[in-house]
Amino acid sequence: MNLSILYRGPLSSCNYGCHYCPFAKRVEGAAELARDRRALERFVAWVADHPQFHISVLFTPWGEALIRPWYQRALIQLSHLSNVEKAAVQTNLSGRLDWTEQCDKERVALWATFHPSETTRARFVTQCQELDRRGLRYSVGVVGLNEHGEEIEALRQSLATGVYLWINAYKREPDYYDEAMVERFARIDSLFPVNNQYHPSLGRKCRTGHSVIAVDGAGTIRRCHFVREPLGNLYEPGFEQGLMERPCPNQTCGCHIGYAHLEELNLLQVFGSGLLERIPANPADESPKPSPLLSAFNESRSGRDG
Repeated sequence: MNLSILYRGPLSSCNYGCHYCPFAKRVEGAAELARDRRALERFVAWVADHPQFHISVLFTPWGEALIRPWYQRALIQLSHLSNVEKAAVQTNLSGRLDWTEQCDKERVALWATFHPSETTRARFVTQCQELDRRGLRYSVGVVGLNEHGEEIEALRQSLATGVYLWINAYKREPDYYDEAMVERFARIDSLFPVNNQYHPSLGRKCRTGHSVIAVDGAGTIRRCHFVREPLGNLYEPGFEQGLMERPCPNQTCGCHIGYAHLEELNLLQVFGSGLLERIPANPADESPKPSPLLSAFNESRSGRDG
């Protein structure tokens, strides 16, 4: 059985202070951090003990994981398990990277986000260049705030050719972007218009809850991070019996780690095996083009919603 797992443990602290993040500069005590470490170690042990499942993992913590040694160890360990296809993590790339030399680099990938208010472009790009030297696969992203337009354009010029730079739309303010800004960001990331909307999802086919699941530190399984209904527990025998194809219960989906699994968007064709870590299937294509099916869907949806 092939299974992609979005793992989010109790960790909810970060060394950055982004104004749009509720976990900015949050500090956890020793007991809280120990709880997160134990939950993560339990999860890694479960993966190792269940070779019948072919696993891909994306760690999506509320905060920064890679400054914690237990997440470094988890990626190292997972990358050497024969039943693990992929182990990826969302990170601000602020920590050291020498530990990656212990990984099987064919199975590890980083989803790295640049935060202009928290670090300099030069420092972030230096970290990316270290990833290049070490042979790590990664994508780079940034929240598309209007005031960071020039910085985002400069970042694109500073990154190696073939590194995909994605832009997450800022959706907290309605009509935040004017048409010129949408076009400006789309020249950098051709999929920005896809992210800059809430996709109708109610009743639509989605791989979550079947081949893609979200798991928390206690092992509770949900179809994704945006549907609270539990489907079972990873640590209970026979949990897989609760996994099945089921339509999305939400009206819309606006986050990449959710809508990427909507079948009619066909983003699996765009990203291929790099879907979890947001790396396009064609590594030479620094800004992946939407598939014809995606374009056709957008056109048909415009007709329905118009």
